[in-house]
Amino acid sequence: MGNVKVLHVDIDEKLHLITRNLVEVVTVDELREKLETGEKLKGYIGYEPSGLVHVGWLVWMLKVKDLIDAGIDFTILEATWHAHINDKLGGDLTRIRQATRLVRAVLEGLGISSDKVRFIDADELVSDKDYWAMVIKVSKNTSLARMKRALTIMGRKADEVELDSSKLIYPAMQVSDIFYMNLDIALGGLDQRKAHMLARDVARKVGAKKPIALHTPLITGLKGGKRMEANIEIDDVMAQVKMSKSDPANTILVHDSPEDIARKIRKAYCPAGVEEFNPILEINKYILFSRPGFRLVVERPAKYGGTVEYESYEQLREDFINGRLHPLDLKNATAKALSELLEPVRKRLLGDPEVRGIIEELERIQGLK
Repeated sequence: MGNVKVLHVDIDEKLHLITRNLVEVVTVDELREKLETGEKLKGYIGYEPSGLVHVGWLVWMLKVKDLIDAGIDFTILEATWHAHINDKLGGDLTRIRQATRLVRAVLEGLGISSDKVRFIDADELVSDKDYWAMVIKVSKNTSLARMKRALTIMGRKADEVELDSSKLIYPAMQVSDIFYMNLDIALGGLDQRKAHMLARDVARKVGAKKPIALHTPLITGLKGGKRMEANIEIDDVMAQVKMSKSDPANTILVHDSPEDIARKIRKAYCPAGVEEFNPILEINKYILFSRPGFRLVVERPAKYGGTVEYESYEQLREDFINGRLHPLDLKNATAKALSELLEPVRKRLLGDPEVRGIIEELERIQGLK
C-alpha cells in the first residue's frame, strides 16, 4: 500500500506540473489515465519560425520546461514548411530556417537545450511519403467547411483561403504532424485549439492516437484589447488581441534592453482595477509567477504604503483589483522583474555573433531598423 501511495503522489505532482498555468486541458481524466500507465509519454509543440521572438512566447517555452520536469519525452517541431505556406518572412525558406537558430538560442537562454528536448525540422516530415499519405487521410476525413474554419490557427480568416489555396493544406499538416510522430500530448496556445480538436475528432478514423490537448494562454498585446461580438469564440478573440511582433509598439522582444522594456511597459494598457485583457497582469500571472519561489518586489515611498513583496499572483491581483496597488507601481516592478528574467536570454542572443547577425537582419526585414 505504501508503494501505491508514493506512486499516486508522484502522479499528482506530474499532473500539477503539466497542467499549471494552462487555460484548458482536453482532458484531465485522459491525462491522468495515461500517467497511471507508467509509460513514457510523448509530447510536442510546433511553432512557425517567423522572425523575432517576443515575450508572449515565453509562456509556451516555460511550459515546455514543466513538461520536461514531469518526465515527458518532448519534441519541438520547427514548422518551417508551415511558415512558408503562411507567408512568414515573405515565404523565404532560407530566412525561415535562420529564424529557427534564434528560437533555439532563446530556449538555451531559458535553460532548455537540445540535450533536454528533441528538435525536428519540418523538412524531416515532408521528405517522407508516409507523412503525405497521412495528410491525405486527414483531408479525406475532414469537410472543406471544417478545414476552412480551422484556418484561424494560422492567423487567417476563412475567406482568406481564396487568396492562396495552399492555406487549406495547413490544418491537415498540423494534424498529421501529431499523428506522424505518434504523440500522446499536443501543446499549443489557445489559438491552436481548432487544430487540436480536429486531431481528436479524426484520430480514430485514420487509425491514430487521440492526443491530449494542452492550451496555454495568449498574452494580450501592450495596447490591451476588448471582447468583441458575443458570438465570436474565445480562441478567435485571443488570436486577434494577442501580442504580436508585427506591431513593435504592441510587444516586448526578448532581446529588448531594460530601458526599452521599462519604456514599453510604462505606456501599456493597465487601467486601475481592471483585470480583463490587462497585459501587465498577464505577464505577472503566466510568466513571472510561473517560476517557483518568485516574488514581485514593489518599491514605493513610505507615504504610498512602502515597499511590498508579493509571494503569489493571487495576492498581487487582489491588491490591484481593490486599488491597494497603483498601476504605475505595478508597471515599474514588472519591468524590473521581466528584465531580470530576460538577462540570460539577452546575453545568450547578443553574445553570439551569428545569432546577433540574425537578429539584425530580422530587424531590418521587419522594419525595426
